Amino acid sequence: MPITEAHIRTTLTAYLDAHPDEKPELAPALELLDTGADLTSRKEFRGHATAGAILADPVGRILHIRHLALDKWLLPGGHLEPADDALLEAALRELTEETGIPTDAVNTVSHRPVHIDIHPIPANDAKGEAAHQHIDFRFLFRTTNDVGQLQTEEVTDYAWRDVGTISDEQLRHRVVAAVL
Repeated sequence: MPITEAHIRTTLTAYLDAHPDEKPELAPALELLDTGADLTSRKEFRGHATAGAILADPVGRILHIRHLALDKWLLPGGHLEPADDALLEAALRELTEETGIPTDAVNTVSHRPVHIDIHPIPANDAKGEAAHQHIDFRFLFRTTNDVGQLQTEEVTDYAWRDVGTISDEQLRHRVVAAVL
């Protein structure tokens, strides 16, 4: 069964219960849900849900990928698919697709997102997409495996980097608290 509005709302609400100070930043996502917007559709350009993976190795380094379309170093993640049952599963699927690390080699640190971020995505004429917002539900995982086969249609390189290189201060502090 595809991810539902109720699942997104429940996940967002549980996150805000743990981090009530973030309600102002995440209010746009709640407002979209209240209007009946389909946050599972990548055609919802006011904002749609994506699933991200923060993957830590045994010494606490974090996996970064070089994203082809954006030409930036990012954390693994991407759009929801109709076969995804939950945001956590979508994050794990994206991680596996982009890095080739098998799901059975990845351990989930928490079933609640470690971070939710809303950020702009530029227009992509090749895909016929206007500029839009991603509401990124980020989950924390651990592994002892290294990267396997990269998804070369989307990823050009990877690097294990010190947790201190995570640019979002809030995310960095949460990851440090969870993995170090």
